[in-house]
Amino acid sequence: MNGKKLTKSSTDRVIAGVCGGIAEFFGISSLAVRILFIILPSNLLLYIILAVIMPEE
Repeated sequence: MNGKKLTKSSTDRVIAGVCGGIAEFFGISSLAVRILFIILPSNLLLYIILAVIMPEE
């Protein structure tokens, strides 16, 4: 593994920093992650869960 932890982004955040944190972890565009959250079913519930359990950067 790359030694990075999955955390909320403090710099690339729109609401809670979840998508920005996921994008930084995987090294991809945060726009791509946001689009996936829009397309996937149950996206709101998943986002809320991640916003609660993901630690701050």
